[in-house]
This record gives sequence, structure tokens and C-alpha cells, in this order.
Amino acid sequence: MNAPDSREAPSGTPHARARRMSRDQRREQLLDTALRVFSDGGYHATSMDEIAAAAGVSKPVLYQHFPGKRELFLALVQYTLTDLSQRLEDSLSAADTHRDRVQNVIVTHFDFVYTQPQAYRLVFNADLMSFPEVAAQLDEFYQGVANAVAARLGPHTGVPHPQAMLLSRGLVHMVQTSVVYWTRYQETGSRQEVQDRIFRLAWGGIKSLGDEHGEPAPRLSRNDQD
Repeated sequence: MNAPDSREAPSGTPHARARRMSRDQRREQLLDTALRVFSDGGYHATSMDEIAAAAGVSKPVLYQHFPGKRELFLALVQYTLTDLSQRLEDSLSAADTHRDRVQNVIVTHFDFVYTQPQAYRLVFNADLMSFPEVAAQLDEFYQGVANAVAARLGPHTGVPHPQAMLLSRGLVHMVQTSVVYWTRYQETGSRQEVQDRIFRLAWGGIKSLGDEHGEPAPRLSRNDQD
């Protein structure tokens, strides 16, 4: 068990009411608070003072966990991408057919936007992708999800792993960029309409795959034929 945070504010200070937490609990609380503050004020306008005040802790507590604003933001990006990656992995594992796997990748992205809108907007903000560390984290995320998709599609469709990775990476990028676009331009349709259109585009292509020599499309189960 982790020891309680050792730098809680002493009794009588403005932060004295902060609940004592384990180190992991405090870190998670600070990340949740930072997400709200960054989302409200933007990365560049937000200060560590504001985050500490919003979390109800002293600045030494905040700096004990994160040495600076950039490190805090990068930890928040990783925290969010890990959450989304796990949701996608769970949705892939829950599917019985390739059709359902493709559909679940799409639905899970939309679900994440609805349940974690601040996190999604913050992490996939184009202005912050210029940070080399953020770009590296996103690339690792895309590669990890593509690996998970390819590992399931490749062996059962007859598509070699390098080709499965190419298709899976394309699928993940298409879904993510489409979701971001839809959040900005919702006149493109309702959530269900947009999900269905993206699915028809993605699944139609995967189902009709043939190699460059015109060989038959990948082998699909009866349930995948729909």
C-alpha cells in the first residue's frame, strides 16, 4: 500500500481540508483536476498555481508529483491514451466477428468522446501536436491499437501481417480524424448516421479486399458476410 502523500498542507492553511490520499490516488486526482483546468483555460494560459488551487493542495504537493507544467500535460496525455487504448482492446476482445470488431473500434471512439469530451479534445488538439513528445505518444497509441486490430484480422482473413498493419493503421486514423471532424461540424449528421457511414466505408473496403494480383478476397466467416 502506498504511504499517504507526505507534503499535505499543515492544519490552519488554506489547503488543510485536503483529504489525505495515497500517492497514486493523489496523482490521479491531480490529473483529473489538470484536465478540467487545461480544458477551461487552454494549455498555454494555465499555470501550475491554478492547478494546485483547483486541486486544493499546496504547490509543493503538485511539484512532488510533476516537476513542471509540460510534464504534467504529457502525463495527462498518456493517462488519456492509456484509457482509450484499454477501451479499444476490451471492445475488440468482446467481438465475435471481424464485422463486429471494425464496428466496435468506431463505436468505442464515439463513446469516448461522449464520456470523456474534455480529454478527447485536449489530447487530439492539433495545436498541441507540435510538441514532439505528444506526437511520439500519439504515434505509439496508433501503433498499439493497429497491432491489436491486425492481430485479430490478419490470421483469420489470410492477409499477411504487414498488410494487416497497414490496413489497421489506416482504419484507426480514419476513425479518429472522422470523429474529431464530426465534433467540430455536427451538421454532417447525427452520431448514429456518422457512425454508420464510417462503418460502411471501412467494412466495405475490408470485406472486398483482394491482393494486387486480383486473388479472392479474404476468407470471412458466415457472420462476417453481412
